[in-house]
Amino acid sequence: MGTSDAEERLARVRLNFFACHRSDWLLRLLELYGGAAELLRRPAPELAAAGGLLLETAERLRAQTAAADPEAELLSAEKAGVAVYTALDEGYPELLKKIYDPPLVLYARGGLRPLPAAAIVGTRKATAYGLRTAARLARELAQAGAAVVSGLARGIDTAAHRAAVEAGGVTWAALGTGLNCVYPEENARLAAEIVESGGALVSEFPLDKGPLPANFPRRNRIISGLSLATVVVEGGFESGALITARFATEQGREVLAVPGPVDSPVSRGPNFYIKNGAYPAENAEDIIACFPPDQLFGLKRRRAGAQSPAGAALLELSPDALAAFNAIAGREEGLNADEVTAALGWQVQRAAAALFELEVSSLLLSRNGRYCRAV
Repeated sequence: MGTSDAEERLARVRLNFFACHRSDWLLRLLELYGGAAELLRRPAPELAAAGGLLLETAERLRAQTAAADPEAELLSAEKAGVAVYTALDEGYPELLKKIYDPPLVLYARGGLRPLPAAAIVGTRKATAYGLRTAARLARELAQAGAAVVSGLARGIDTAAHRAAVEAGGVTWAALGTGLNCVYPEENARLAAEIVESGGALVSEFPLDKGPLPANFPRRNRIISGLSLATVVVEGGFESGALITARFATEQGREVLAVPGPVDSPVSRGPNFYIKNGAYPAENAEDIIACFPPDQLFGLKRRRAGAQSPAGAALLELSPDALAAFNAIAGREEGLNADEVTAALGWQVQRAAAALFELEVSSLLLSRNGRYCRAV
C-alpha cells in the first residue's frame, strides 16, 4: 500500500526530530527507501546496515522519532504563524533545494518570497570598520531590491539585518535554534522587526529547539544556500563566517570578501579569500555583478556612489539586450548573429539591435564574426 503525500510530509516532520549533525546520510536513506514514511518502518539493525551507521545511532533515531509528535508540531506552527515546508511543498526555496544536503524540513516565520539574495556574514567581535561596512553593503543591497541573508548573531550579522530593515528592504535570518527560541535574546526585537518589515526568520530545527553549539555551523549552509553570493566582511580563520564561505564554495555559489587592514586579526579570513581568488566587495554593485544575469530583473541601480561598470551595465540593459546576453553568456565559444537570431526566435533586425546595444555597453566582444562575453 502506497504512502500519500500527507503521510510522507508528516513522516518527514517526524524524522526531523532526530538530532544529528549531518543530514546527507538521512537523505541517502530517504532515497534508498523512497521516502521518510518507509524509512521509519524499518528496524534499527536494517537502518544501520543500509546507512553505514552505528547500531547505537540507528536505535537513537528510532527512539527519538517514535517520541516525536508531528501533528502537534504542525498545529503549534500554525498557531504561531509559522509555515512548515518540506521538499514536497510549494514554497520550499528552489535555490536551497539545489545544495548537497538541503534541510529535511524548513520552518519560516514571515515572508520568504523568491528574491535574488546575498549573504553578509562576519565575526561576532567586529570592529567599527566591519560594522560600518556590513551596514553599508546591506543597505545598498536592500535599496537595490535584493534580500540580505545572515544569521542573527551578534556583530556583523546584526549590523547587516538592522541596516536592511532600516533601509526598508527584505532580510532573512537563518537561526541555529527553533523559531520559538530566538538567540541571542537581545536580538528578539530585531527578529520581530525583520518579520514586520516583510523579511523572514528560517530554521531547520523543531520549534522549541534551544541553542546548542553544534547547530550553528549547520545553519551556516542554509545562509549560503539561500544566497546567490556570500560576502565575508570580517573573521579569523576559525570564524563561523569562513565556514559559511566554505559552504558557499561547495554549493557552487560566489564568494566575495571585504578587504581589511593587514594587521587586523579579523581581516585575516577575508584577505586570505581575496588572495586566493575571491572578488573584493567594496559596494553592492560588486556583489550584484556576481549574480547570474537572469536574476537581475527588477533590481535597481544605485543612484549614488561607486559603481562596478559590469554590474551597472547589466542592470541598465533593455529586456532584449539582456535576453541576448543570457543566450551568449554561457557559451565559451560565443555565438554568431545567425545563431543568436535562431536561439531567440527573433527577426534579424531585432537581434542586431540587441547585439549593438551589448557592444556599446562593452559587455560583448566580436571575434571573427562571433560574439563572446566580455565580462
